[in-house]
Amino acid sequence: MATPSKKTSTPSPQPSKRALPRDPSSEVPSKRKNSAPQLPLLQSSGPFVEGSIVRISMENFLTYDICEVSPGPHLNMIVGANGTGKSSIVCAICLGLAGKPAFMGRADKVGFFVKRGCSRGMVEIELFRASGNLVITREIDVAKNQSFWFINKKSTTQKIVEEKVAALNIQVGNLCQFLPQDKVGEFAKLSKIELLEATEKSIGPPEMHKYHCELKNLREKEKQLETSCKEKTEYLQKMVQRNERYKQDVERFYERKRHLDLIEMLEAKRPWVEYENVRQEYEEVKLVRDRVKEEVRKLKEGQIPVTCRIEEMENERHNLEARIKEKATDIKEASQKCKQKQDVIERKDKHIEELQQALIVKQNEELDRQRRIGNTRKMIEDLQNELKTTENCENLQPQIDAITNDLRRIQDEKALCEGEIIDKRRERETLEKEKKSVDDHIVRFDNLMNQKEDKLRQRFRDTYDAVLWLRNNRDKFKQRVCEPIMLTINMKDNKNAKYIENHIPSNDLRAFVFESQEDMEVFLKEVRDNKKLRVNAVIAPKSSYADKAPSRSLNELKQYGFFSYLRELFDAPDPVMSYLCCQYHIHEVPVGTEKTRERIERVIQETRLKQIYTAEEKYVVKTSFYSNKVISSNTSLKVAQFLTVTVDLEQRRHLEEQLKEIHRKLQAVDSGLIALRETSKHLEHKDNELRQKKKELLERKTKKRQLEQKISSKLGSLKLMEQDTCNLEEEERKASTKIKEINVQKAKLVTELTNLIKICTSLHIQKVDLILQNTTVISEKNKLESDYMAASSQLRLTEQHFIELDENRQRLLQKCKELMKRARQVCNLGAEQTLPQEYQTQVPTIPNGHNSSLPMVFQDLPNTLDEIDALLTEERSRASCFTGLNPTIVQEYTKREEEIEQLTEELKGKKVELDQYRENISQVKERWLNPLKELVEKINEKFSNFFSSMQCAGEVDLHTENELLQNLPYSEKMTVLFVYNGPHMLEPNTWNLKAFQRRRRRITFTQPS
Repeated sequence: MATPSKKTSTPSPQPSKRALPRDPSSEVPSKRKNSAPQLPLLQSSGPFVEGSIVRISMENFLTYDICEVSPGPHLNMIVGANGTGKSSIVCAICLGLAGKPAFMGRADKVGFFVKRGCSRGMVEIELFRASGNLVITREIDVAKNQSFWFINKKSTTQKIVEEKVAALNIQVGNLCQFLPQDKVGEFAKLSKIELLEATEKSIGPPEMHKYHCELKNLREKEKQLETSCKEKTEYLQKMVQRNERYKQDVERFYERKRHLDLIEMLEAKRPWVEYENVRQEYEEVKLVRDRVKEEVRKLKEGQIPVTCRIEEMENERHNLEARIKEKATDIKEASQKCKQKQDVIERKDKHIEELQQALIVKQNEELDRQRRIGNTRKMIEDLQNELKTTENCENLQPQIDAITNDLRRIQDEKALCEGEIIDKRRERETLEKEKKSVDDHIVRFDNLMNQKEDKLRQRFRDTYDAVLWLRNNRDKFKQRVCEPIMLTINMKDNKNAKYIENHIPSNDLRAFVFESQEDMEVFLKEVRDNKKLRVNAVIAPKSSYADKAPSRSLNELKQYGFFSYLRELFDAPDPVMSYLCCQYHIHEVPVGTEKTRERIERVIQETRLKQIYTAEEKYVVKTSFYSNKVISSNTSLKVAQFLTVTVDLEQRRHLEEQLKEIHRKLQAVDSGLIALRETSKHLEHKDNELRQKKKELLERKTKKRQLEQKISSKLGSLKLMEQDTCNLEEEERKASTKIKEINVQKAKLVTELTNLIKICTSLHIQKVDLILQNTTVISEKNKLESDYMAASSQLRLTEQHFIELDENRQRLLQKCKELMKRARQVCNLGAEQTLPQEYQTQVPTIPNGHNSSLPMVFQDLPNTLDEIDALLTEERSRASCFTGLNPTIVQEYTKREEEIEQLTEELKGKKVELDQYRENISQVKERWLNPLKELVEKINEKFSNFFSSMQCAGEVDLHTENELLQNLPYSEKMTVLFVYNGPHMLEPNTWNLKAFQRRRRRITFTQPS
């Protein structure tokens, strides 16, 4: 068994501190090569027990180069300051006894336990064994993260080592036997059952835990059997109660079945009664059909003579209609000839009208010509008068030439002005392009700032909302207010952002910086109290620390690899920089390279710096308050998250100045353009005035020539109109001659038209005579057809009546067959099967001509459909009164009766099995409990002796109550520790840990040292 170890805390400055007596003979000097002080080992002499640790040897293990520890046979205590290697010995015990690296809570890989910078490490543990000590060696390879095992200097496997350790009852994973410092919290969380089992495994015989597990299994099975018996008993009682409850329903079910059987008999008889009624109706319809068939035959014979007379009349009508058509053709030919003559006469009249119209047109043209000649002569006279009054325009040419020269000069000035406008426009376009380029650069800088704000919004939404509020309400503050530090800091090189983020806590990175306490209170009241936002705020020092010089020049530190202080790595507003220098001393914290890390021990000893940054690590150096020794700790730098975005503020300021200069130039260009446009507008107006004057002078100069041309043109037109004369008398004589000739031709045509009209009239009279004859024939024919139609109508009605009767007969015959088929189906009779004798009363004739037996009406049942339907309704109503019944109730009732018998037998067998398990539990409980009591008595004896040596009283007892042994948990009174505090002894029910500690402190202070 491995000896327990206890790590003591660092001594406090109390005046009285009791220590255990030291045995100088058992102390083993430390063989560490580093500068840490030796660890005094306090132990006492005595015989070793089987499995005790005799020797612990370590090489390149955690903080040790080489170290060997030889524990004593009893309680061993290792006392030392923090970081001197006490826990390293505990780790060596765990790993040397085949324990898992993760059990220590430090690392999950065994390679991490080798001292930094070494490739291999070794742990060797020697265990006491009566037959010869057991030496276990574990060599650790860092590169492969593997272990090599040796027993007594012979290579072996980890499994064999675990078996050897287990054979000595060493349980590294049992917190009751081996309790590392990092597992104290886990030990405190162990339940009472887990503590009991761990105690059994740790110091009890092997069969004790086996009996304990067996007892739990038996108890679990006993509970299962008890539950099963209870469930089966309850289920059996429920089934018996359910059968009792359903007994009355079963009786009602059978009563309902009797009504249903009677309904079935009535439904079986009803088709036969329906069949007989339909069969009688069929016979009656058949007799009526035969009578109507004879009437139809007689009517058809009486219509034959009338049909022949109608055919004769039809032939005569066709002959008359043919003659009428011939006369109509002759009349049509004569009418066409008349129409042709009439058309010729109309054309002659039209010709005469055209000649008269042509004469009228010539007369109108002559009058119009005379009028135009008079108008032209008057116009010529007016133009000649105007020509006489027109002045001489030869003296206008100098004025025109002067205006032309002025126009040319103005055109030159306009061209020069337009050129200047074009140049200004080009200059403005160039400036606009430059402005757009500068704006794009500024937008890119703003986008970088927006990235910072996006990160702030994603991680700290409340802070981001507070920033938006601040930007809209800066007028509420008297002095300067800076936005969160992470937004105002601008890294000169984003590679160095990790140093700032690791040095300044996240809470301060998102804090607002104020210069006035009053402003901060206004801000927090509005943001925290009113808007319920969780934000941080700090106040910059009244006297600025931003430009405070470091205590050491950077040139002195460059020999150690330092290249800058934290303050020089970024830019920030003066209040922010002052706060960071005051709070986090960024002007005193240097940043080094990998070279600094390689010389870190020398740097710590020579520079006496409190905080140091290397390429990837942060070192914090402290001086012990007790021993005045330097203690350093290092942590790896976290990757930067917020300050990786870098904005060149100097370049941004330069771009803003450049943008202002461009705006100034644009304003100057716009002013020049406006002036040039005004000048151009004035020149355009003057040009228009000169052109108008020139146009008026040119019109005055050309007016006389235009008048002479118009007079000449009008004289020519007058000469042509006078030459174009017409003789109206000659034209009238010619037109009169032509009209006389046309009238002679017209008279001849009228005579011919009169003769054709007489012929057409004679033909019309003949046609009318034939039409009268045809009408007489048609009238006689229509009378015969009317009589024939009346007879045919009567025949159709009779035939329709016959068809309806025949269809009714067929329908009734089909219905008889269907009713016969259904009646046989109801009685379960086949198509060829005869009705049994007991159901027959007479042998009628079936409508299809075959003999069959009519089913008897089941003597005791009604003989009519109304009576059967009334009885069916009554029986169905009675059957419907039995609601809520299910045909499966009787089956379930019978099935439950069988299950009740089967469950009764099973329940008897389960109870017998339960009694057997309870007997086994009693036997196993006795085998487990008696050794456990003996073990607790031994523990109590040792426990009491230990507390007596400390002038205290203690007791460990096991309460064996029935509930405890049945359910196997810890009872509230199972383990009780009584500590004697002199006159202030407390009762168990009033035990208070805080009160005990206060009294113990007072007693300790009053005792002599």
